[in-house]
This record gives sequence, structure tokens and C-alpha cells, in this order.
Amino acid sequence: MTDLDARVAQVAWNSDGLAPVIVQQYDSREVLMLAWVDEEALRRTLTSGRATYWSRSRQEYWRKGDTSGHIQVVHGARLDCDGDAILLSVDQTGPACHTGTRTCFDTTDLEAAVGGASE
Repeated sequence: MTDLDARVAQVAWNSDGLAPVIVQQYDSREVLMLAWVDEEALRRTLTSGRATYWSRSRQEYWRKGDTSGHIQVVHGARLDCDGDAILLSVDQTGPACHTGTRTCFDTTDLEAAVGGASE
């Protein structure tokens, strides 16, 4: 088993063989988007330095920016404590969202109540 195989084997894939990826700008820590990877997409991401995802709707791989020019250069990747989610640190060129906005999380505010430590 190679070092890459060992790292990929740590992921707890869901029943569809996928894991969610939270994509974050490496320097500002801004959350840009959520995407999905399977084992091959993760391998491509970890070895190429460019973010590659699995499109659940199109059922195909897509390397971020190949058609839009809005590439994501990988700066780091980490698993969460359960191994079932990946945090990908990138340097985003242009908008991250397919709608043309910087982040996918700048639309509907769900107006959550702000709590405190004693509540």
C-alpha cells in the first residue's frame, strides 16, 4: 500500500462512495462551497494540486475551473475527526459559485437566533 492509498483509505465514504468537501480560501478562511468527491476525485486532487470533484447531477468528474477559468489551487486537505468530511484549503481564482458569486453561501440568510454560552 502506498502512502497515498493509506491516506485515501482513512476516508469514511458514504453509501454512494462519496464524501463531502468543504472548500475554504486558504488565507482568509472564507467558506467558498461544498462539493463531493469519490476516491478517484480525491486522488486527483491530492496528486495534481488542482481541485477535482464528482458531479452528482452529471455523474462525471469536473476539475474546478476547466471551463470557467475559476480554478482552485490546492493548499491543503484535512479529514474531520470522524473521517467522513474533508476540508480543502484552496486559492480561488474568480468566483467559486456557479452563479458567479465569490461564495455559494451569500444568498438566503436563515436568520438564526444568536445564542449565548448560558443558553
